[in-house]
Amino acid sequence: MFNRLLMAIMIALLSLGLSSPSQAQQGSLSDTYTSDEILSAGHQFFGSVAQGLASLIERAFNQYGQPNAYILGQEGGGALFIGARYGDGTMYTRNAGTHNVFWQGPSLGLDVGADGSRVMMLVYNLSSIEAVFDRYPGVDGSLYVVGGLGMTALRRGDVYIVPISSGVGIRAGVSVGYLNFTREPTWNPF
Repeated sequence: MFNRLLMAIMIALLSLGLSSPSQAQQGSLSDTYTSDEILSAGHQFFGSVAQGLASLIERAFNQYGQPNAYILGQEGGGALFIGARYGDGTMYTRNAGTHNVFWQGPSLGLDVGADGSRVMMLVYNLSSIEAVFDRYPGVDGSLYVVGGLGMTALRRGDVYIVPISSGVGIRAGVSVGYLNFTREPTWNPF
């Protein structure tokens, strides 16, 4: 059982590493956001806990380019090897307006603890608003001891979602799972 879980985590990590960052720069929904605009929104949203935010945003821009949407929200989750995460927020686009977004998802891995976070998600290659409402698989590694700032990447087809979170709690581990983005909140993580 443990070997299968470890193998699944390694395969998921490798599949994320093989994705081409140059694909993420081909935004098609509308105009993209500059790093200064995202950094300004992040500082306003995260407030004083955003000391490491600039380096994470710079890393995301270097790897994926300019996003054509972003989500600001909050989420909470917990795990004892099997976990769940729930969140809600507002998605901002240049010329398709703002939209309420909810997300939830299961995880499986070597992950124990609970956390709550404020989250900024950079969205790349979003061809339409409807394209965000789907399941996005990914790998999450976290270490929260009171507080922390982290970044992961989720991908479905050509659409990338890069959550940057600042959270509090006690949680450590690595897991595989997905986030399911919906228009309405639900308690079902699947």
